[in-house]
Amino acid sequence: MKARAAALLVALLACACSTPPPEPPAASAPLAPSSAGEVLARSDRFIIYAPAVNETLRSIAARFLGSEEAHWVIGDYNGLTRPVAGQALVVPLKQANPLGVFADRYQTVPILCYHRIASGGGKMVVSIANFQAQLDWLVRNDYQVIRLSRLGEFLAGRAALPQRSVVITMDDGYESMYRNAFPLLRRYGMPATLFLYTDFIGASEGLSWGQLEEMSRSGVVDIQAHSKTHRNLIERLPGETDPIYRQAIEAEVRVPRQVLERRLPVDVNAYAFPYGDANDTVLDVLTRQQYRLAVTVNPGGNAFFAQPLMLRRTMIYGDIDLESFKARLQVSRPIGAS
Repeated sequence: MKARAAALLVALLACACSTPPPEPPAASAPLAPSSAGEVLARSDRFIIYAPAVNETLRSIAARFLGSEEAHWVIGDYNGLTRPVAGQALVVPLKQANPLGVFADRYQTVPILCYHRIASGGGKMVVSIANFQAQLDWLVRNDYQVIRLSRLGEFLAGRAALPQRSVVITMDDGYESMYRNAFPLLRRYGMPATLFLYTDFIGASEGLSWGQLEEMSRSGVVDIQAHSKTHRNLIERLPGETDPIYRQAIEAEVRVPRQVLERRLPVDVNAYAFPYGDANDTVLDVLTRQQYRLAVTVNPGGNAFFAQPLMLRRTMIYGDIDLESFKARLQVSRPIGAS
């Protein structure tokens, strides 16, 4: 087995040397004497490792990569979800393929958009049972729900992502987010971004400041801006001249950040356009106010070349079944596809 592992390592190194550009390193823990599986071969880029019985990708990642949360790095590289005792696998010590480009396809990251998780009718209302079924399906099929900020690192070419990455977002700030969605997100350990328009806070169906603070401090929910009043940012009000219009847009972008950062332990750097609409004035204001990410409601996944201030986002409506939900998870596209 050691001879075969050594040959595999040589082949991996040769392949790595012929693949431009060089990949940036990722943090890794120093090797410790093995008390479980066996290190068959190693270099500064790879370890060939034969796992012991009962070892998991998480335990292997904790040992060699410094964190069990990096388990997907090993899984994606070897094309598996769990190791087989005694069967050699490769542990990459340096970041591979941060752009998500493969011989036949490139990676895309879907951002899902919800509004209300509750009982009752309405297209924008997803039932609690359906929401739970969707989260459960993601877990059972090895999707990784990531924070929106990690997508930003991917777009900047600084960090690879799991091949089945998904971002969950929720708009407006309905109280059902706290009552129904938050407990399920916490149970499944899935982060979500809540985009708030601040005039809605404390309204009859809106979230309270106490609920927002609890969710923010949980580490599960990241609270970001969705304007001040939820007006359509590309439609002018009667009599709104160019200077007055720009002043209004600046308030819709600036005020929610100021309010949220003053009242909550948050750093507001992402924005959701009301109704998904933006124009050159809106984008200029966002850029000048140093927002890093912004989302539309144009469906589809986001590749490494996506525009950070015009990210695609897929609406999840109350009338879709689980099969339709699966079809909305676009995690790759064939190279050459239009």
